Amino acid sequence: MSSIPTPLISPPQLQDYLQASPQGSQSSTPKLDPGVQDLVIFDCRFNLAEPHQGRSQYEAGHIPGAYYVDLNEDLADPVQARGGRHPLPNLDRLSAQLSAWGVQRGHTWVVAYDDSRFAFASRLWWLLRYLGHDRVAVLDGGYGAWQTLGYGVTPEVPALPPAAPAPRFVPQVQSPWVVDGETVQSYRDHPAIVVVDSREPGRYRGEFEPIDPIAGHIPGAINQCWLEVTEATGEAKPISWHGDHWASVRSAQEVVVYCGSGVTACVNLLSLELAGLGTGKLYAGSWSDWCALGGEVAVGADP
Repeated sequence: MSSIPTPLISPPQLQDYLQASPQGSQSSTPKLDPGVQDLVIFDCRFNLAEPHQGRSQYEAGHIPGAYYVDLNEDLADPVQARGGRHPLPNLDRLSAQLSAWGVQRGHTWVVAYDDSRFAFASRLWWLLRYLGHDRVAVLDGGYGAWQTLGYGVTPEVPALPPAAPAPRFVPQVQSPWVVDGETVQSYRDHPAIVVVDSREPGRYRGEFEPIDPIAGHIPGAINQCWLEVTEATGEAKPISWHGDHWASVRSAQEVVVYCGSGVTACVNLLSLELAGLGTGKLYAGSWSDWCALGGEVAVGADP
């Protein structure tokens, strides 16, 4: 099996793998490149303000063969007292769904895309790797870039593969990749650990807070907004940019990343991967969990 580039794949590269799907094709069952016998594509489009919009967009048109993944239904559990606004999904449930979609851990190649500058595709990218599946890439530029190049789309929903006698996806959870609020509290003033706030600068500084009950940031956290990772058109910035962007944390023992609810923080984790740094961990509950925890709050531009 030939390799699909990770953690990013360009639209032309993906189109090459879907080689028998000509531009404008409406087929939902593209013929794969002979070197890639097992490829599953996921459409992760979502709108936090209108949760049903992503599925509607998918039903109107998507990359041939893609299944739809819903942030609320598939990539998160219901909100509880702790765990933030988008708690990590039940891993057994997600693994069973991945099996139903035909994903075999360690074997199947997965490509995820959205139209939100990696905001939701990177959540699936990170979750798959957290479950021990490294053969996953995010489509650079997302659905918009795919359409701009005139590649085929279809409204046809692909059928699920025949049920297997045993689960295709058996997770190997990377438990150390996730930290909770109490652990982040214990990191306070730890010289070898860097905590990164991925939200917009105004939210970090506490100038406004559109969602959570408290404005500000975790004391000691630096601010690296997730939107900086991509160009305004949705493509990732050059590899050299990511190396320079994270130069200040390269010597850190650990880098803990958070956002509002643990979703867009995954964009920064993707950027850390592009920079060649494997030290990134996710505070899964993020700021919404920190508010529920009653953690200390800082405001202003300084950590």
